[in-house]
Order: sequence, then C-alpha cells, then structure tokens
Amino acid sequence: MRRHLWFVLNSLIVLACLLMGWHFAVLNLKIPPYMLPGPEIVAKAVVNRFPALVKSLWLTTEAAAMGLASSIVIGVAVALMFAQWSWLRRLLYPYTILLQTVPIVAITPLIIMWMGPGVYSVTVIAFIICLAPIIANTTQGLISVDENLIHLFLMHKATPAQLLFKLRLPHAMPNFFVGIRISAGIAVIGAIIGELFAGSSRVGEGGLGYSITYASAQLETDYLFALVFAATVLGFVFFFIGMFLEWYFLHNWHESNRSDVPE
Repeated sequence: MRRHLWFVLNSLIVLACLLMGWHFAVLNLKIPPYMLPGPEIVAKAVVNRFPALVKSLWLTTEAAAMGLASSIVIGVAVALMFAQWSWLRRLLYPYTILLQTVPIVAITPLIIMWMGPGVYSVTVIAFIICLAPIIANTTQGLISVDENLIHLFLMHKATPAQLLFKLRLPHAMPNFFVGIRISAGIAVIGAIIGELFAGSSRVGEGGLGYSITYASAQLETDYLFALVFAATVLGFVFFFIGMFLEWYFLHNWHESNRSDVPE
C-alpha cells in the first residue's frame, strides 16, 4: 500500500510541475489566450461549461465502452476458434491484420453512410479499431502453451474442450489482458474519430469529437483544451480499469502481477 501511495504522490507532483511549467510559459512568453490559454483559463472553461462537458463525455464513454466490450466478446470468440482449428487460423488470421493496416479514417465515412450518424456508427468504429489487438494477443497466448503440458493433458485423456478451457485459456490470460490494455486506450481514439465524422444524430448534442469540432470552428480554444483534457482523462480511466482487472485476476498466481516477486 505504501508503495502505491508513493507512486500516486509522485504522479501528482509531476502533474503539478507540468501545470506550473505551462502557466509560466504562457505568462513569460506572452502567448495570447486564443492560441494557448493558461491552465487557469482552461479550468474556468471546465467550470462554466461543466454540464455540456459532462454530457459530451458521457456520450463518448458510452460509445467507446460498447465498442470495447463488443470487441472483447468477438475477439475472444475468434481467438478460441483460431486456437482450436489451426487450418482456420492459417486461412483467416492474416486478414485480421487488415483491421490494423486500413486507416480507420478511410472507412469511417463508409460506415456512417451505411448506418447513419449517431452513437451506433461511432460504436462500430470503436469496435473495429479495438478488435485486432484482442484477436492477436489472445491467439498468441492460446497457441503458446508448453508442448509438454499439452502432452501431459493428452496422457490423461483430456478432451479438446478441456485442453482449450483448462489449459490454453488460463495460459492466455496475461496476453488477453495486454490486448485489453491496448484496446482500452485506442477505444477512446476510435470513438472520437467516429464523432468527428459522424457528428450527432441530434443538432447541438454530441460526444467529445463533435464538441471538439464545434469548439474549433468557434475558436473557443479554452473549451477545446477542456475537451482534450476530458478525452485524456477518459483514456486513462479505461486504461487503469484494464490494469485493475488484470491485477485482480492474475495477482494470486501469475508472476507479472505478484507483489512478492523480487524486481
């Protein structure tokens, strides 16, 4: 506990130093607020526009969370099939790389044209951008089991289902959570990219991406910084939820999350 509190304290000290550096840079260099507002101006924008900011943050959170959750469900199901049937993995696994190589910005207008603007299009975009890390990392964990352990299970006449769920799946949990950590951060990016293109299904209401576009067009730089800060906080929250889940499920047995392992 003391080590975690010391880590949090150090992080807060670093954040305070960054804010002080930002404040004095704006003050000494005399940068106009419409180009780079100081932290106190951004804080005032957060207070003055707090209801609208929270509403936009909630809409983005909803789309990013649904996209991430659906990518976890579909990604794990695909990875389990890839681990169970090697011929299917050799046939289809290379095509999952297309989800990473095709720029999401290029296909976003198509998704919006097919599904219309609004939260469902944004969710699909977040789902697509999150899916590949889940499939790749989980599949790698499932197929990387020690061959001696596989032979041991087969010697005791384990069925393919027992081999998959009692050996391969527990072995793949660390890799699975690595995929979740990667996808948790980019889920917010995918949602905001979708909102930049999709806008909103209702005039004047939208997520952080929609609000960023509006604030930029109105030259409301202080509110624009507040929206960027909210998006950053949301990404951190998603990432740390993934880290907590990883610790919760692995700290009792896996070396990567045990506190008694010497560093």
